[in-house]
Formats: sequence, structure tokens, C-alpha cells
Amino acid sequence: MESIKEIYRIGRGPSSSHTMGPNRAAQLYRKKHPKAKSFKVSLYGSLALTGKGHLTDVTIIEELKPAKVEIVWEKKKVKKFHPNAVEFEVADKNSTPDKWLVFSVGGGKIVDNKNKSRKSKFIYKQSNMQDVLNYYKETGKTFWELVFETEGEEIKSHLADVWNVMQNTIDNGLSSEGLIPGGLKLQRKAASYFTKSRGLTDHAKTTSKLFSYALAVSEENASGGKVVTAPTCGSSGILPAVLKITQEHFELDDERIIRALATAGLIGNIVKNNASISGAEVGCQGEVGTACAMAAAAATQLAGGSPAQIEYAAEMGLEHHLGLTCDPINGLVQIPCIERNVHAAARAFDSARYSILSDGKHFISFDVATKVMKETGKDIPSLYRETALGGLAVFGDKDFVDN
Repeated sequence: MESIKEIYRIGRGPSSSHTMGPNRAAQLYRKKHPKAKSFKVSLYGSLALTGKGHLTDVTIIEELKPAKVEIVWEKKKVKKFHPNAVEFEVADKNSTPDKWLVFSVGGGKIVDNKNKSRKSKFIYKQSNMQDVLNYYKETGKTFWELVFETEGEEIKSHLADVWNVMQNTIDNGLSSEGLIPGGLKLQRKAASYFTKSRGLTDHAKTTSKLFSYALAVSEENASGGKVVTAPTCGSSGILPAVLKITQEHFELDDERIIRALATAGLIGNIVKNNASISGAEVGCQGEVGTACAMAAAAATQLAGGSPAQIEYAAEMGLEHHLGLTCDPINGLVQIPCIERNVHAAARAFDSARYSILSDGKHFISFDVATKVMKETGKDIPSLYRETALGGLAVFGDKDFVDN
């Protein structure tokens, strides 16, 4: 497996695959052709179908300016390697042809047509959950210790930056009000939910604050704010919300949170290595399902859970999102995405508590759940994999309830 830095990328929303990936590709192509005055950029598959809602064209044009940019929406063409494909070419007269086909494979990562390996340099000897559990049995070292041992001191500073951005995103989301851009006339709710939570007690207060934290990050992401992919922008509200509410509940210092981030990153890494975190490839089970598993594992560790209980919590988080479709209304990362982050955060929190009460023994392993998620993703029709051609994306905009 590669570094968990690939799981935690800092950037602007609303989408890691549709915004961050294309932005990075445009940046690299612009550096290669700094004097070009015009470009032609062709978007294929999911990028073409939901790129408008995800601001794909906006981020590409912004990165290539002041050059003139022609965006071609190839909505009926899908490249074989991955549904998220973008092709760049210089459109200046008498220019030397230099087409560059790029695939945005999820979490902000891009690969090109010459080297279609989705994986960066492998630094982990382990490739799945069983390998990690075997490492624990052999050495006595748990998830976060494996991460620090493999990636060194540098990863600690990276995770500290990640946690700092996550906290800032929550704070920004809680202090912002008004409409979320995009045309759905969706109001921000995080500030209201947080204020209402103060008048509650016990479990109701904790749950309401958890809701407000997840809303804060998801609303910031939907508004193009600065977020951390965990593992994607569309699922970025889950892990920060669970970490923050758990830190407050147990009065933990940031060092404990950084260790939990390491564990969560390792969980995301396993899914990415053996299945996918791309909504365009496997549906929202790969995004929200993975994020729920990451958050459940982190919360279980923070609550004093054993490696077996951590694995169990992660498995529950993923298993109970199997088959979850990606069908955003108007191609925006708003409905059902924002609410979905909130409910997944609550499910992660509950999965952690459930596993803590158990002895860690269970029937379905995390590796099996990951394998099933990959196979389920293949079987989900493309209508429900970030194309906005089916499900809520088709019927939801017609039946919008104005309260």
C-alpha cells in the first residue's frame, strides 16, 4: 500500500475527483505549455455528466487562465480505464499536437494514459486488513504504530496539518450562514444545529453537536471551501465530526487524535488498495462507506478498543453502506451528499460503541466486506455511479419539497 498522505489531501471542494483532480491535471499541463494562448479540454463520462455541478470547468479554466479555454462535454463517451477522464490539448494555430489524456481516479489522485497504474510508490508490506492484524499478533503493535513505523516522523506533522485544517473547516462551517451556491436554494444548517444543541442535555446534546460538525464540513465543501479528503471531498464531513465529538467527550489531547487519524488513514488505504474510493467507479459506498469505516475505527481506538474491536467497527461502517448509490441532484455535492455525511457520522459513532461492547469476534471480516463492496460497485448500473442519470438525481429535482 502507498502512503496515507494519498488518502488525506488538502484542497478546495466540492469534489476530489471532479474538482481537485482536474485542477491538478490542468496545473501540470499549464506548466508544460506556459506560453500557450488557447486550450481545448474534453471531459468524458462522469466528468462530462456531472462536471457542471462539481465546478470541473470552472477549476480548469481558472488554472489555465489567461489562456482561452474551450470545454467540450463528451457526455456520451466513456473511456475504458475509468469513468473520470479529461483530455488536454493546445489549440494555438500552428502548434505542435500534444494531447494528454488524464484519469481522475478518486481522492484527488490522477494518472495518465501512458502509466495507468493507480498506485504510487508502495511503502507498506501489508496489503489488506488480515496483514495488519497479523502484524499486531507478531509484534504487539497496533494500527497507528504500524503507520508511524512505516512512514516515519514526517507523517506526524502531515497529520497534524490535516487535523488543523479539519478543525478550521468545522469552525468556518459553524460560523457561516445563508445559501449554498448551486441553484438548489439549500440553506446552511450547521450554525443552527449547533446553537440548538446547547439547549439539550446528555445523548441528545452529543448527537446534535455531531450533526452540526458533519454539516459544517459538508457545507463548506459544497461551497468550495478548504477541506481534507477523508477519503474524498464528498465524504469529508464524517471523520472530522466523529474525531471532534470524541475528543470533546473523552477530553483527549491532539496527539491521541493524530494517532486516530493514522488508524483511519490505514483503513482508507486498505479499501483504496483492494476496491475503490471513487463514486464514479463503485458508487457512494466507496466514498461515504469508506469514510464511515475510517471514522468508526478511529472512534473505537480513542475509546480504548482492541485491534479486533477496531477492525469490527470498521467492518460495520463499510458493510452497512454496501450498495449505496451516487445520484446527486443537479450533479451537486449537496443532496443527498450533505445529509448522508451526517447520518454516516452517527453510524460511525454507533459502530464504535457497538464494537466496544463486544469481544471483537464477528462473522464477516473487513477484507470480505471490502471485496464485496468492489464487486457490488461493478454490478451497480452507471446510472447510479455519479452520472446524475438515475435515482434521486432524476426524480429528486422533480419532487423537491419547498418547506
